[in-house]
Amino acid sequence: MFKIDKHQNRIEKLEQSSFTELGFRERAHLQEWLANKPDALGEELLIIQKEFAGFSDTSERLDLLAIDKQGSLVIIENKLDDTGRDVTWQAMKYASYCSRLTKDDIRQIFQSYLDRYSFGSKAEDELCAFLDADEYQEVVLNKGVTQRIMLVAANFRKEVTSTVLWLASFKLRIQCFRVTPFSRGDDLFLTIDQIIPTKDAEEFMIGLASKAQDEIEGVEAEKARYTLRREFWSVLLAAMNPRTDLFRAVTPGIRNWLSVNTGRRGVSLALVVRRESARVEVYIDVGSKESNEELFDTWFCDGAEIERSFGETLTWERLDDKRSCRIKAERPGNVFDREQWPEMIDYMVDAVIRLERAFRDRLAALPAK
Repeated sequence: MFKIDKHQNRIEKLEQSSFTELGFRERAHLQEWLANKPDALGEELLIIQKEFAGFSDTSERLDLLAIDKQGSLVIIENKLDDTGRDVTWQAMKYASYCSRLTKDDIRQIFQSYLDRYSFGSKAEDELCAFLDADEYQEVVLNKGVTQRIMLVAANFRKEVTSTVLWLASFKLRIQCFRVTPFSRGDDLFLTIDQIIPTKDAEEFMIGLASKAQDEIEGVEAEKARYTLRREFWSVLLAAMNPRTDLFRAVTPGIRNWLSVNTGRRGVSLALVVRRESARVEVYIDVGSKESNEELFDTWFCDGAEIERSFGETLTWERLDDKRSCRIKAERPGNVFDREQWPEMIDYMVDAVIRLERAFRDRLAALPAK
C-alpha cells in the first residue's frame, strides 16, 4: 500500500506490519471492527451475535454470526496473524450447528444481542428492515443448506486454502479474506481483500441445491398473503372511490401499501396495512435528506394547526437514520383477519381524506411535479 503525496507528486510506501506487533488482539480488536463495520467484507451483512455459544452439548463459541440479504446465516471466524491448521474444520462445525437453527431460534439469538448492545430495538423490526420485508411473517431465514462461512486472517496456511478450494468444488459457500495492517507514524491502516474465491470468479460459481421443503411451504404461504392483501385493497378501493378521487387511478396490488403522488414532487399519500396496524401517511422524499428534513421541520412547526384540521393527533417521524420522513395516523388492525376489515377500511378511507385536506394548502405551496 502506498500513500499519495499530491504536493510532491510522489507515492510513499507504507510499512506492512502484524497485528501482534501493533498490540491488537483477535477478540478485542479485529472482531469488534468487523462487528461494527460488517460491510468491510464486501457486502451488506447484519450481525446478530458475537461470541455465540448457544450450541447444545458443547461450550464452543463462534466469533461472529451474521445474516446476509438473502436471509442466509453467515459464520465469520477471525484468526489475526495466522489461521492455524484447523480453522476450516472449526468453521464447518459451527456451520453444521447453525444449520439446525429455526427462524424463532435466530430471532431469540438476535434479540439477546440487541438487548445487550442496542437498547430498545426489536429483532423482528430490524430483520424486516434489513431484508426489505413488509411483515416479519414473510421473512425466511436459514433456508435449506444456505449457510455460509467467512474466514478472516492476515495469513492463510496452505492446508487451509487447499481445503477451502476443495470444499468450494462441492458448492459450499466459503470465502477467505486477507486482512493486512499498515502503519505510518501514528497512523494505522487496514486492507481487507477477498482471496478465495477471487471477486472475478465469484459471480460464475454455481448456486446451491434445491430448496428445502420448509422453503417451498414459505413460498405457498407468501402467495396466500399476497392474494389476501390484493382482495383487501379491492374492497377498500371500492369503498373509497365513491367518496374521493384520490386513489381512483390505483389498482389493487400484493404489497402492504398503496400510494399516490400528491402532484408535488416527492410528496405522496399512502395507505399501509400490517399484521398489527392500519395507517395513513404523508411520505416525504423530495430529494436529499437535508431537503426532506427541511420540509418536515417546516410542517412540524405548524403541527398543532395541521392536527386540528386533521381531527386527531398525528405521529411525526423525522426518521433521522433514513433519507425520507413520514407523518402518519395509525390504528390497531390485522389485515389477515377478515373480520377486522370493515373497521379498518372505514378508518383508513376517512383518515386519508382528512389527511389530504389538512395538507392541501401546504402542498399547493410546493413546486409542482
